[in-house]
Amino acid sequence: MYEQQQRPDQPARQAADMAGQRAEHGPLAGFTVGVTAARRADELGALLQRRGAAVLHAPALRIVQLADDSELLAATKELIDRVPDVVVATTAIGFRGWVEAADGWGLGEALLDRLRGVELLARGPKVKGAIRAAGLTEEWSPSSESMAEVLDRLMEEGVDGRRIAVQLHGEPLPGFVESLRAGGAEVVGVPVYRWMPPEDLSPVDRLLDATVSRGVDALTFTSAPAAASLLSRAEERGLLPELLAALHHDVLPACVGPVTALPLQARGVDTVQPERFRLGPLVQLLCQELPGRARSLPIAGHRVEIRGHAVLVDGDLKPVPPAGMSLLRALSRRPGWVVARAELLRALPGAGRDEHAVETAMARLRTALGAPKLIQTVVKRGYRLALDPAADAKYADV
Repeated sequence: MYEQQQRPDQPARQAADMAGQRAEHGPLAGFTVGVTAARRADELGALLQRRGAAVLHAPALRIVQLADDSELLAATKELIDRVPDVVVATTAIGFRGWVEAADGWGLGEALLDRLRGVELLARGPKVKGAIRAAGLTEEWSPSSESMAEVLDRLMEEGVDGRRIAVQLHGEPLPGFVESLRAGGAEVVGVPVYRWMPPEDLSPVDRLLDATVSRGVDALTFTSAPAAASLLSRAEERGLLPELLAALHHDVLPACVGPVTALPLQARGVDTVQPERFRLGPLVQLLCQELPGRARSLPIAGHRVEIRGHAVLVDGDLKPVPPAGMSLLRALSRRPGWVVARAELLRALPGAGRDEHAVETAMARLRTALGAPKLIQTVVKRGYRLALDPAADAKYADV
């Protein structure tokens, strides 16, 4: 009998335990996030999954090293023969690749000797690490990791008559080189690697199909070439209008920084970006944005939050099949109102003309939600969400 007695604080502890169990699903539980990155995709995917997201990865490009490329060899020899005043290192992988390629040509020591005597600027901390690993020391690096800040520093110093080498990183540097040349600088580009389309396009095509069908809730971009590549592939497949429509309305485009967002902005797509241009802040931004976009309704005495591929019922995560999510979204667009079977049938992907498909999908939806009374059957008319009476006025004109 003693074991069955509750201590005075036991209900509170049980409530706390239940809240803890509910919190375990993470802020991104029920959402699917597309990852377009080629580099550091595993790191980004792991950060998203730890917060509960389902991740759909499709590298929108691949990095091609130019160790045997005649352009890189010519640029390296030119800089060894005619020492620049300034060298701008933009990426760690690119700077390491440049030094390794020079070593392969027998020019490694000569290149490092020249770099020791110039003003060496690093775009960010990773580039600084690569520079120091090569036995060099950068003169300056911006706290923002922004090429715009590097440009501002150079322009303030004055660039007229100076020779500036810029380690390119496979994508255009909008306005950077042009501004330096307009200021009177001689600019030498160092093309260390290039972005190319992926050899296998099927993952990208699957991601595009999932995006236009609203099978993902957000797309993440960590480089401008990835964004440009995805847009280009969509255009090749005739899906660009559908992709842009999805990114305008239903799928959240999240970019690691403003340069990454440029190809999307050129197409009129607004993006979200973290204040710090890093993967961690990007994931934290998604943790704020996606739950904030979810529809939350008071239904049959429960708080129901509709996410991408799952539903939170009073904080409990309920995975729902795709057909069930389609029905639930159709019902939630007019909460409390009766939605006809014919309209619900149109919401079902590939359901055809048999309204029995609605009944089957509805039965599975109710089972998945674990609370059958959330959705009411209105005989000979259709179905409705059992919106709480107090909320009826709020949603009456929806």
